[in-house]
Amino acid sequence: MSNQRPVTIFLADDHPLLRMGLSLAFQAKDNITVVGEADNGFDAIEKIKTLTPDVALLDIDMPGLSGTAAIRVLRKIFPDMKILALSTYNDENYIREAMNAGANGYIMKTVDIDNLVEIITSFNEGKEIVSPYLLNLGISPQQAAPDINGPDFCLTKREKQILQCLAEGKDNKQISTCLYLSVETVKTHMKSIFRKMDAKSRLEAVMKAKHNKLIE
Repeated sequence: MSNQRPVTIFLADDHPLLRMGLSLAFQAKDNITVVGEADNGFDAIEKIKTLTPDVALLDIDMPGLSGTAAIRVLRKIFPDMKILALSTYNDENYIREAMNAGANGYIMKTVDIDNLVEIITSFNEGKEIVSPYLLNLGISPQQAAPDINGPDFCLTKREKQILQCLAEGKDNKQISTCLYLSVETVKTHMKSIFRKMDAKSRLEAVMKAKHNKLIE
């Protein structure tokens, strides 16, 4: 770890004491460097566009432009940037909004600093992580009730959207841009689609989906 450069992060939260506390805590860590801060979504977007951190940590409930709205804009500009939502709300609606906006993770503010550092570094390195403070946004869509009209392989709405993109010839990066998802999240959904449809290739998945009128 000592030979690796620190993960650069950007903090956006409208509570100055929280930002100060996190910044001080991160200063004690060799593998994390805070490169900028903001107290609203508008400033966060403008500063992140200039600083291009590895990870953006955004409170979802900020004045002016909310963190969720900021995530949506940032995901379009930076399809591969790791964006983590920070929240006091353990509520499915907030989680789904953050997921649909393009967040990579949804972290509760009750997290301790060591767990937060582990979550940030793991996301930056593309590793899987399990934490009681991290609500897995990749699992959330699976909770949606599947359509019951005809065989749909229990696909979620998001998975059907990805299949439609595949049918249009889009690759993973283009799908991530179109749906405001990270490339890693698209890959996770693709694995789920292949498993549910027992498909060995994208072409096979698209053909099955068209045969069952799941996509156009």
